[in-house]
Amino acid sequence: MLKSKTRWIVQKTDEQVRDQLMEQLGISPLLASLLINRGITETDAARSFLYDKGHEFHDPFLFDGMRTAIERIYRAIENEEPILVFGDYDADGVSSTSVMMTALTDLGAKVDFYIPNRFTEGYGPNESAFRLAKEQGYQLIITVDTGIAAVNEAAVAAELSMDLIITDHHEPGPELPQALAIIHPNLPGGSYPFPYLAGVGVAFKVAHALYGHVPEHLLDLAAIGTIADLVPLKGENRTIAKAGIKKLQQASRPGIESLLQLTSTKPEAVDEETVGFMIAPRINAAGRLADAAPAVDLLLTKDRAEASELAQEIDAMNKERQTIVSEIAKEAIETVQAHYPPEKYPVIVVGKENWNAGVIGIVASRLVDTFYRPAIVLSFDPETNKAKGSARSIPGFDLFKNLSECRELLPHFGGHPMAAGMTLELSDVDELRERLCSLASEQLSAEDLVPVTELDAVVPLAQVNLSVIEELNMLAPYGMGNPKPQVLIEKVEFSTIRKIGSDKTHLKLQLEDPAGSLDSIGFGLGQYADHIAPFSKVSAIGELAVNEWNNIRKPQLFLKDLRVDDWQLFDVRGHRQLERWISQVPDDRLLVTFKEETAAELNLGKFAGETVYVNGQEAALQLSIDKQNIVLVDLPPTREVVEALLQTGCPERIYAHFYQKDSHFFSTMPTREHFKWLYAFLLKRKSFDLTKQGDQLAQHRGWSRETIDFMSKVFFELDFVTISEGVIHLNEQAPKRDLNESRTYQNKKMQFELENQLLYSSCQELKDWLDKHVNAPVDNEEEVESWI
Repeated sequence: MLKSKTRWIVQKTDEQVRDQLMEQLGISPLLASLLINRGITETDAARSFLYDKGHEFHDPFLFDGMRTAIERIYRAIENEEPILVFGDYDADGVSSTSVMMTALTDLGAKVDFYIPNRFTEGYGPNESAFRLAKEQGYQLIITVDTGIAAVNEAAVAAELSMDLIITDHHEPGPELPQALAIIHPNLPGGSYPFPYLAGVGVAFKVAHALYGHVPEHLLDLAAIGTIADLVPLKGENRTIAKAGIKKLQQASRPGIESLLQLTSTKPEAVDEETVGFMIAPRINAAGRLADAAPAVDLLLTKDRAEASELAQEIDAMNKERQTIVSEIAKEAIETVQAHYPPEKYPVIVVGKENWNAGVIGIVASRLVDTFYRPAIVLSFDPETNKAKGSARSIPGFDLFKNLSECRELLPHFGGHPMAAGMTLELSDVDELRERLCSLASEQLSAEDLVPVTELDAVVPLAQVNLSVIEELNMLAPYGMGNPKPQVLIEKVEFSTIRKIGSDKTHLKLQLEDPAGSLDSIGFGLGQYADHIAPFSKVSAIGELAVNEWNNIRKPQLFLKDLRVDDWQLFDVRGHRQLERWISQVPDDRLLVTFKEETAAELNLGKFAGETVYVNGQEAALQLSIDKQNIVLVDLPPTREVVEALLQTGCPERIYAHFYQKDSHFFSTMPTREHFKWLYAFLLKRKSFDLTKQGDQLAQHRGWSRETIDFMSKVFFELDFVTISEGVIHLNEQAPKRDLNESRTYQNKKMQFELENQLLYSSCQELKDWLDKHVNAPVDNEEEVESWI
């Protein structure tokens, strides 16, 4: 067996709805199932999703407060009042700032932007920044991607006689700021029909209202923030992302063009992964390490030389950020393992002085990936006695809701169910950990704390072809709410498995069944090559793709995880360096020897605590091998001993070594013709001196001396001869008897057959024989089904 890294859950599909979508849209069963899994069950909705039919932007004036906000902005433009756009330092905040700046500039506004410093000011609007804005003559502040929690700051703005327009999408708290207008897609009692916009999506809707038409020239910026902020890519977000990617493929902005050149990405190849893994991390890097303003300048500049310089500066920051993240993540993981073991702490809360507050959100994500627990990572500042933190969660634990239960410990916090940021006193960190762990213990079951991989469908290998895979591209762009499809290919054979890459950390696996084959690549899964035995049937999950090489296009599976449901046989017969390969056997291993002297002969002292000596059938029946990794170190005395051992349970793996100091197989096993010739020889000679003439006889017949001695002993046990002082005499009066009545003959024959069966059979023959005797549990299939 080989256990998967996560729990696989295959979504169930309404077959009637699936068949209806297939018929009316002319699509494959897989694509129809994927649409249903995404909540798209009506034909018109599916057609709209796949073919961009009917995807129009909502009227921006459906937002509560939009008309008030637009009227105030127009008045400021008309009166030439300076406007301050107050943004945030992540990719959503930077792109939101860029959208609002572009729209206001296009309309002739006197406008500038301000993004707080993550390290000196923290997240969101702050009183000092507002007072500075007043001193600089600003009468109108527009927040983007922030502000919904700025209750105190809104009061300060009112005190200073400044108008405040808040545009945000984060979870609103129990008290809303008293602003001139709040543009938010998910306010309690709000009337906007799509509640899942990113911060940049809200800014884009304000721009929509300002222009009086959809500002298509801003769709590239809107797509960056929408994809980067991991909001559900459905509805209006999907429209923004899909249209925005097309805009990005034109690379009309010098800043975007420079970033693509730095990452060696052709504009026409830009997709959601380009945004999520290449563009957004670099835009984020500026605000994580220093000031986010260069990132805004990069997106806004029209000068190619300036764009190139800014892109290089931001790329260098991103490389520095990667190094810092790796160092802090290593420390954080060690801290968890040493002081807050996940089996005792269902929520991870760790912190340290001087951890870079700009990257702790990424570190929190790393901890979730490593331990599959909600995680908060804090940067301690002893001078202010404060801890700044970022949090990431797992399904089933709503961060915003649970942090709200600890509100008195968190003077400043905000976020979503899956991510949040906060500030608290250093003295409250331990209490926060204790209270969140208590809440998690009430809300999360043991099963909730095992990572889950949700799969879209079980796909027969025969159905995987180029046309089906290309059809899946109609679902793009992928993201939250519309993940890249993951499929399960269940219990198939494989023809090739090997490690690849310069450091052999990747896996190449060719899956096969009578209908065809499928190349599979697993990045970082190279170790599986040591844990999947020949002739095993493999279940694999991953993403289907098209592999293009030398103008040849073939289906391919990007492996994410593997599983083998049945017990596996690893053939290590004849392998030297015993200690080396035994150390590769997973935990729950048991080394079984059938001869007392074997442990000493093979120097198994290092494995003494895992080695058991089985001296017969009774001992074998007392030993349970169920769910263990069994090493059959040496050859058993009889097949019955092995059969008895295999009846005690179903092992996960059997490693067959079958060490044998002296082999019977390659010595001659005399046939009845051999015995007839020797008997006739003795009948003619009456007596024969084995001591003096045995070697000559063996040489004459082309036999070994061992064969002569063996047959003589058999004749002696059957009373056919007597032997005295090395001379053999024929007993002509002896009755006829079968050779099998000789114990020596029986033992020789049994050992010969045993070696033939266990030691010199092919791997498949040995597996087939062992399969007949392994005591597999009756409910194994049910167990497997419940697992998937």
